Amino acid sequence: MLFRRIAHQSLPHLRLAQMASQFSTNGAKMSAANATALPINDIPKSWTFTSKLPPDSVYPTPADSHKTPRDEIVPRQVREALFTWVRPQTIEKPELLAVSPAAMRDLGIKEGDEKTEDFVNTVAGNKLQGWDEEKLEGGYPWAQCYGGFQFGQWAGQLGDGRAISLFETTNPSTGIRYELQLKGAGLTPYSRFADGKAVLRSSIREFVVSEALNALGIPSTRALSLTLLPGVKVRREVTEPGAIVARFAESWLRIGNFDILRARGDRENIRKLATYVAEDVFGGWETLPGRLDDPDKPTESAAPKRGISADTIEGPTESAENRFTRLYREIVRRNALTVAKWQTYGFMNGVLNTDNTSLFGLSIDFGPFAFMDNFDPTYTPNHDDYMLRYSYRNQPSIIWWNLVRLGESLGESIGAGSLVDESKFVEDGVKEEEAADIIARAEKIIMQIGEEYKAVFLGEYKKLMTARLGLKNHKESDFEDLFSGILDTMEALELDFNLFFRRLSFVKVDELETEKTRQDKAGVFFYSDGVTGLGGEAEGRKRVGEWLGKWRQRILEDWGDGQTIAAEQDGERMQAMKKVNPNFIPRGWILDEVIKRVEKDDEREVLDRVMHMALHPFEESWAGRTFDGKQYKGDAEEETRWTGDVPKIGRAMQCSCSS
Repeated sequence: MLFRRIAHQSLPHLRLAQMASQFSTNGAKMSAANATALPINDIPKSWTFTSKLPPDSVYPTPADSHKTPRDEIVPRQVREALFTWVRPQTIEKPELLAVSPAAMRDLGIKEGDEKTEDFVNTVAGNKLQGWDEEKLEGGYPWAQCYGGFQFGQWAGQLGDGRAISLFETTNPSTGIRYELQLKGAGLTPYSRFADGKAVLRSSIREFVVSEALNALGIPSTRALSLTLLPGVKVRREVTEPGAIVARFAESWLRIGNFDILRARGDRENIRKLATYVAEDVFGGWETLPGRLDDPDKPTESAAPKRGISADTIEGPTESAENRFTRLYREIVRRNALTVAKWQTYGFMNGVLNTDNTSLFGLSIDFGPFAFMDNFDPTYTPNHDDYMLRYSYRNQPSIIWWNLVRLGESLGESIGAGSLVDESKFVEDGVKEEEAADIIARAEKIIMQIGEEYKAVFLGEYKKLMTARLGLKNHKESDFEDLFSGILDTMEALELDFNLFFRRLSFVKVDELETEKTRQDKAGVFFYSDGVTGLGGEAEGRKRVGEWLGKWRQRILEDWGDGQTIAAEQDGERMQAMKKVNPNFIPRGWILDEVIKRVEKDDEREVLDRVMHMALHPFEESWAGRTFDGKQYKGDAEEETRWTGDVPKIGRAMQCSCSS
């Protein structure tokens, strides 16, 4: 049973399944033509976040921070603030190792600009874009203040301990605003006991996976560039080379930004931050989703309406929904869609603390992440996660656990209902005689939105798994017969999760007409070293063959007349499957190989090749083909290895949070 194996934790009666990703027809979203692209010096820049939210009082202006010797900006507690002005530490002779062409396009940066000194110095933190050194004024870098629950326990103040945001930029061709940030840029007040640095190993991993997820259609923070710091050595388990990833996102805000304010009783800044998120991150209160037709029955309700004015109150008094409820609903729905995508493509973050859960619904902060090899719902890529809290099957319920923490932070505003803008409530908070009603209303609304989370998650998962299996329509019986059936089989036989779907994309229906031909065909899903799971090869062929029979019948129903299917239609079905079932994903063993070749063997072009494959994950081959009007050389032997069977020693790898 799928539910039995997926989510044994439940919150507001939540029993969550394990999956989903996005209908992606061609991977990464392509932005407008490069004709409007500009050098990094000339792209539009803004500092909206720092202009609208309160700064650290120790450095009330950028000039105050800039005049402070860099080595005097050290870890400490920061209160009643959302950020601290802080510049990156200067780097000698930075070496740009690679850029993402897709990121360059999406940011509107001109192709070839990465070869300029200004680009390299910007992404290494040596050049402050927008800052006037002589006048000590202009846009200035900053680090965010936030807290978080780590492994379920309150961890206090965390914050950007080695990430420093440079500026926001809006691509004029798309209208999308991104915040550019450097990870590994030096100490900040939020570094705690760390050094503010990032190692090359983890930086390569983040650089590749950020762009890979985006290309798969999974909402994610992005990566522009990877820079080696030749003179910087970083002590982790061993001494490693230092590096910086220039990364960007529509927003770097996370649940932890609210956690720290709630822990400190900072009502004023909770309201300010919520208003900023609604108005500046999501584009206005009126863009947020309104109350469902029946909040207790989300699967029977139409999609929520938008375009609701900020001061509108919806629903009966006991569950009256104001604009802060609509903000909460937006964040919940975004995260439900994203975790569904993770489950569909077998992606695991590894450390889903509240400080690693995005308000924008992005995959964020990549430490011990992994894509699934052999299907095992209890697998976690984090070798420090002894309780399997962040295992594959737990991700949906853990994200909801985190969202309940956000609900607690916003609970006073949610529970206030129609009183939310009354001056006495805004200024003085909840009166004792009002507390019971406000708590009851907040709890009811959060419980209802919990059911909505479940419905959105499962709806997205079903849609995307249906696509991965080559079906045009979902039947309720598919969940048990096809989804659960094949996942149970994969787990028992230790079959590779993503290879199964890719190889299924090449199976013709006329190859599955008899029990014998189905069992014969089952062998394509086994590793070359045989079936390592229960029952051996004979049992494996029988079990996969039985499932193929059910799948064949559904294909005949969906694409044919229930009994036959034309070769043309079957070919169309196969092509559709290849567009949603990737040929390449950046598995742990591949990234380990790339890291070794870059770090130990001083290779550089391998980074461009792995990035190229990550940006075009659904292609059958890459070497010798034309992409975006250019001939791509590639390495055919490397491609064959990276898209074939996972080496036995490279399956289900784990790594630490150390980075």
